[in-house]
Amino acid sequence: MHLAVVACGDRLEETVTMLKSALLFSIKPLKFHIFAEDQLHNDFSAILNSWRSFEKFKFTLYPISFPSENAAEWRKLFKPCASQRLFLPLILKDVDSLLYVDTDILFLRPVDDIWSFLNKFNSTQVAAMAPEHEEPRIGWYNRFARHPYYGKTGINSGVMLMNMTRIRRKHFKNDMTIVRLHWGEILMPLLKKYKLNITWGDQDLLNIIFSHNPESLYVFPCQWNYRPDHCIYGSNCNEAEDGIFILHGNRGVYHDNKQPAFRAVYEALRNFSFGDDLFRSLLNPLELDLQKTEHTYCGRIHKLFTKQLTKSIDDFYTRQSNVR
Repeated sequence: MHLAVVACGDRLEETVTMLKSALLFSIKPLKFHIFAEDQLHNDFSAILNSWRSFEKFKFTLYPISFPSENAAEWRKLFKPCASQRLFLPLILKDVDSLLYVDTDILFLRPVDDIWSFLNKFNSTQVAAMAPEHEEPRIGWYNRFARHPYYGKTGINSGVMLMNMTRIRRKHFKNDMTIVRLHWGEILMPLLKKYKLNITWGDQDLLNIIFSHNPESLYVFPCQWNYRPDHCIYGSNCNEAEDGIFILHGNRGVYHDNKQPAFRAVYEALRNFSFGDDLFRSLLNPLELDLQKTEHTYCGRIHKLFTKQLTKSIDDFYTRQSNVR
């Protein structure tokens, strides 16, 4: 299973915590593709190499790189380096399928489970993402967007599963020419056409592409990309009643006090060390911290934050005892 992330600036700790959460419960081996600014490479190598006695995985570090003729323009789109993800199918030419995630993602169940969505793609689907909103009344795209977007409320690209072989082969419909364009041909013309109208950078470009090619997208439910918007005004991700599978702490909520339930999960995983007992060192302290967040809407449903995590830990120990 191939997992890619793009890390710039002060995102080292956040990225390492995400990678740790991916390793904790996953069953099949993982290969990490880490695109990072040069000054972060040594730290990434030191931390990941220190995990090798506990976990089986491979990793490759890459520099941040954009097509040379427009590098400056891509680099400053939305957040530093964020648009790197648009070029992954073109850079990782030998990788068939890939799960891209933002640095502020936390896996609460095995990566294997979201990876299995690849087997559910029909013959036209090339990628999978979750909706940007469940509740149109608080949706961004349907209220404010000045460009085409996918479906009723748009899609969020913080968790993006790709069959990159299909992406590289496909000719995409677009609103710039009657000719269908390859992935590498469509990105710059789109940016030139819409750059004054886009707010969320590369995510907006993905929305534009899939709005014209809706048959190419597989949409997975919101518990696979659960954000503060799903509980900040009351719970509006019905599928998360089964538990939150992947937590997405966008808007910096792992590092401020606006959504303490999200921060509690992040800090519990950050502080956990490989080899420690998952109940004693991860789940139990997290449950105590979550009880202190009940003054917030998200904190009131904190059991959803630990429901799947508890099952993942149970399953982990069951697998270990079967191996013995």
